[in-house]
Amino acid sequence: MNSKPLSILLIVVAFVLFLGASGAFFTVPETEQVIITQFGKPVGEPITKAGLHFKVPFVQEVNKFDKRVLQWDGPVAEMPTKDKLYIVVDTFGRWQISDPMQFFIRLRDERSAQSRLDDILGSETRNTVARHELVEMIRTTKDRKAAVDTTLVTGSGETSGGLPPIQFGRVALEKEITEQARSKLAEFGIELLDVRFKRINYNPAVSAKIYDRMTSERRQIAERFRSEGEGEAAKIIGNKERDLKEIDSKAYREVQTVEGKADAEATAIYAHAYNQSPESRELYELQRTLDTYKTSFQTNTTLILSTQSSLLRFLKGVPPAAPAAPKAAPAP
Repeated sequence: MNSKPLSILLIVVAFVLFLGASGAFFTVPETEQVIITQFGKPVGEPITKAGLHFKVPFVQEVNKFDKRVLQWDGPVAEMPTKDKLYIVVDTFGRWQISDPMQFFIRLRDERSAQSRLDDILGSETRNTVARHELVEMIRTTKDRKAAVDTTLVTGSGETSGGLPPIQFGRVALEKEITEQARSKLAEFGIELLDVRFKRINYNPAVSAKIYDRMTSERRQIAERFRSEGEGEAAKIIGNKERDLKEIDSKAYREVQTVEGKADAEATAIYAHAYNQSPESRELYELQRTLDTYKTSFQTNTTLILSTQSSLLRFLKGVPPAAPAAPKAAPAP
């Protein structure tokens, strides 16, 4: 009587063990979602709830997909900008499987999804870069105010190191790429969360020209500083020369003033001394005339004077020099 239920229990246990061994039961983790396929075709709805689930053994298969946010690291690509500069762009993004059934039908696995992301995101990145200038991808926002060095301010009020104006900025370009690619990836069951520029670099062939242009700009700034310095130096030297000449002129004027006063005082003293009596006046006149003789008469000087000349007045009373006596002949 008791052997029949026991045998039924053994049969049930054996059947459960058989189902377990054949893979009829499977678990779905919190980080995954499952598509059940039968002979390669999807069966039923996607399983997104974690727990223990059942499938028909030997006939149905479990296809698991990640439910978390996944990473896309784009290949480094060279592309031109609107201002005809070739740059090297490296991008990355984040995406998620939003519709596992559509994802399985169109792509099957994550490897195919990565390849499709490379195609779509790479194309949209290239198109966006080609529609904008390089400065739009380098600058973050259009409202950024750069710190201005007052030494770089030119006469027109502009600065040599100022930032050129932009319309969009790098953040707006990243959003543009994301929006353009999101609609294209939605048909594959993929939700694109974000796309960002990891690195933007010059093309090696263009880098030398860019560096030369930067060097030229810095040299222009240096030349302007040098010319301004030379101008200031010339101004300082000019002021110094003007001050020196002004000092010399003042000193010369003072010297002449002192000498004039001294000559006037000396003349006054002489006049007072020689104006004491008629004899002193005659003596003074004689001295001045003799000084004039010393200055005017030199060796072999011929001087023609009128009889009324004051110079001749003192010479009239001088007797002529006696002729020299002949030398006596020596005694024989």
